[in-house]
Amino acid sequence: MPKTSVILVQNIVGLGGESDLVKVAPGYARNYLFPQGLAVPLTSANKRRIESLRQRRSEREAHEFNTMTELSKSISKLIAVIAVKTGDDGKMFGAVTAGMIADQLKTQFEIVLDKKKIHLEHPIKTLGEHDLELRLHSEVKATLKLRVESTTPENVPVPPAPRSAEAKDGGARTESRGHKRTRTEEAPAEETAEKGQPAEKKPRAAKTEKVEKAEKPEKPAKAKAKAEKAE
Repeated sequence: MPKTSVILVQNIVGLGGESDLVKVAPGYARNYLFPQGLAVPLTSANKRRIESLRQRRSEREAHEFNTMTELSKSISKLIAVIAVKTGDDGKMFGAVTAGMIADQLKTQFEIVLDKKKIHLEHPIKTLGEHDLELRLHSEVKATLKLRVESTTPENVPVPPAPRSAEAKDGGARTESRGHKRTRTEEAPAEETAEKGQPAEKKPRAAKTEKVEKAEKPEKPAKAKAKAEKAE
């Protein structure tokens, strides 16, 4: 089936920009391009619109260039973070794709970017930081830092105690038990010694002192006075 010629009124990725004269399938033009206002049939009247469409295209491309240049400066300062699930060996389940990165840019920084502008040679399957090339415009590129982190908590194994420490600990316990036994065995001897020494001897010494005081001879003056009273 022969194709039909149309003039593009809007920029269509993969097909052309405003004012471009392109050939497409009649059904595509009739059912999609014309109803959506993206193109017009090639006629003498529509040819007069080409110059104005070129002017509009030039303004649009200049605006896009300036916008993407500013965006590239902002993106170069950002670090996008994507959390993924990993196994115990640290390996990721699945991979990080351009679509996931585009979603993260929108969620984290409110940057709306077509995933086709994120250039990945292959999906990312490792944790850590990655430098990605963004083709924002035919004349503008940017580098985005992407950090892929794991949401799985790390299981840190507890190292076993060294044997020397265990032996030392066991020896200390044995020594401690031996020390308790020695004190227990010595306790009766100490109690016997305490019972044998003191309490009964002290009162006896006190009584002896009283007897000695009572048996002391009276002073001569007191004896003489008693003798005179007796006479």
